[in-house]
Amino acid sequence: MSKPQKRILSICLYLNYLVHGFGLIILTQNMQSLGRFWSVPIATVSYVVSGIGIGRLLAYFVFGYLSDRFGRKFLIYVGVFSYLIFFLGMPFVKNIQLAYLFAIMAGIANSALDSGTYPTFVEMGGKSSASNVFIKAFMSVGEFILPLLVATLDTQKMWFGWSFMVAAVILVANFFLLNRVTFPKRNQVDETTELAQEHLSRPKKWIATAALSIYGYTSMAIMILFTQWITMFATNELNYSALIGHGLLSLYSIGSISGVIVTFALLRRQVSEAGLLVVNNALSLVALVILCTTSIQWLSAAVCFVFGFTAAGGMMQVALNIFLRLYPQHKGLVTGTYFTFGSVATFTVPVVTGWLSKQSIARAMDADIIVGILGTIVVLLVAMTVGRQASLTTARKEINHLDKDIVKLLAKRFDAVTMVNEAKRASNLPVMDHGREDQVLKRVAENDPNPETRAYMQDIYTHIMRNSREYQAKLTTENALKDKETVKHDKPLPASSQLTNK
Repeated sequence: MSKPQKRILSICLYLNYLVHGFGLIILTQNMQSLGRFWSVPIATVSYVVSGIGIGRLLAYFVFGYLSDRFGRKFLIYVGVFSYLIFFLGMPFVKNIQLAYLFAIMAGIANSALDSGTYPTFVEMGGKSSASNVFIKAFMSVGEFILPLLVATLDTQKMWFGWSFMVAAVILVANFFLLNRVTFPKRNQVDETTELAQEHLSRPKKWIATAALSIYGYTSMAIMILFTQWITMFATNELNYSALIGHGLLSLYSIGSISGVIVTFALLRRQVSEAGLLVVNNALSLVALVILCTTSIQWLSAAVCFVFGFTAAGGMMQVALNIFLRLYPQHKGLVTGTYFTFGSVATFTVPVVTGWLSKQSIARAMDADIIVGILGTIVVLLVAMTVGRQASLTTARKEINHLDKDIVKLLAKRFDAVTMVNEAKRASNLPVMDHGREDQVLKRVAENDPNPETRAYMQDIYTHIMRNSREYQAKLTTENALKDKETVKHDKPLPASSQLTNK
């Protein structure tokens, strides 16, 4: 794929996740309006919201297989059309059972988009790890925009359904863009990744697989638990005001967006993914422990930001990147399996913490610490089993990118060599210039900051200059032949030939 094609495809995929950010919270943000529209209590609306989780759980594993079997574009189309059914149907339906089916369609849409999009970014090549993490940023932007849109509609006394219609319009426009773009070949194996994984033993691979699957659960559970209980924990257990309690959740969100941006930048610089997982999970665990043991407001605010930065800053996507490279020929199935574990968390966390909260809200937050400990343990296992291979893959990818830049610079150097050859030819100078080459080698040694590599660097440039001389010699020979042909054609006819022609 060309760079422009990759860029257009990336924009289309990210726009889907902007809308997905809407879909994640659009029912809860419109809960009161939907309750009035359906003439039911808020608890019933909450019941409808649970349908999204059902849709995810039912679809992820199946869609992962279908993604590998029929292609990423097909699954992304399924996601787009499923979301269109949800957005266009939910504001008009008055039957609760039918509304629940529409909510399930939203969960199915989420599963289809994930199963098609994450593998696509890996198969596009380049710095796919960073690209997958940036999905989280677009989801966060959608989650930021929608509450403002809902609040504006409510203030202006406008129909709540316009928030659904805006999402549908973006999806329709993006569908026509998607229809024009080409997708990369599915399940193609990155040679660099394949070589790195050759050295991973079967037991280590199974340990890493189990650990990453469990992390699919813990990475989702730790965020659900925090966002569900932090406000009540702050007001009931820490005796903070309601304003402070809501503010802590806002700081978590700001930390999450900041974390995604920083993680994206670090992955663009080829920082170790396994190292990022270990550091961020350890820091998020420390932040949780401090939050649960302090009642100092500024410290609570600081650790909520840190927790959002580390736990919700794209670590789920980073772990998935490692998982995808573990099974490069089954990316769809891996994505489906990983997010299936996350879907299980959406059901079990509310049930377990709801039971714990009957004792005290503090018990629910203590459960988050336990989840954090488990998450830190499994990422340590991932680092110990695939960390070296992941580092090798990262290093080789960096070399590949540098090689690409070096080739571009060498191509420019050959263009300059051509100009030098023309100047030498015009001045009738020889190709070889020992003094000039000695100067180049001296400059190479001066510009290399590492004394250990100077001799090797000079040797590389000796070969570059030798090839430049051979290229100049080839150009000189070709130009000499052209000059001979020109002289031959321009040579005047003999006098006898001229008389005969007359």
